Amino acid sequence: MAARAKAKIEAEAAPRVDGRRERSRSSRARIVAAMLDLIDRGDLSPSAARVAEEAGVGLRTVFRQFDDMDTLYREMSETIAERVMPIVSAPYAGKDWRDDIRDIAARRVRVFETMLPFRLAANIKRYQSPFLMGQYGQVVALERDLLFRLLPDEVLADRVAREALCVTLSFQTWRALRHDQGLTVDEAGAVVAKMVEALIA
Repeated sequence: MAARAKAKIEAEAAPRVDGRRERSRSSRARIVAAMLDLIDRGDLSPSAARVAEEAGVGLRTVFRQFDDMDTLYREMSETIAERVMPIVSAPYAGKDWRDDIRDIAARRVRVFETMLPFRLAANIKRYQSPFLMGQYGQVVALERDLLFRLLPDEVLADRVAREALCVTLSFQTWRALRHDQGLTVDEAGAVVAKMVEALIA
């Protein structure tokens, strides 16, 4: 009898536990989406209260879901990676390495523009966040590696040439063109393309 009663209690409790888990997952997803949306709209350092308001949850829920900001940054980074990795990892189909460099330049215009507000926000916080600082180093190393894989040995051996290409195709250059110099996406893309053509000629 006691065993049946216990089984009944557990069966009745299970949906409530699952419901709580589902609400927790839903709140977490709304908080990440709210943070990304606020940053995308220009609030590069939104407060927890602003995130809670945008997500439609209580302030306590934000702190309960993300007891440290690195956890929130990590989930935001995963969401952004899902958006850009299909562009980054698509195969190259150029006739030669110069075509591939033109292709990577065009891809980076799309990737960097997608990431622009989020990387600006991360730059504000990375000196206070071990996760963001570590991720910054990984992203810079990945950008270099993806470019250097496309270069022939004679260009790789020319340190000045390879580093000139690297800085031309870096996020820092894109940020300067778009953010500091105030160029449109098309104008900034044209500047990058012109620099690339000069370097690979």
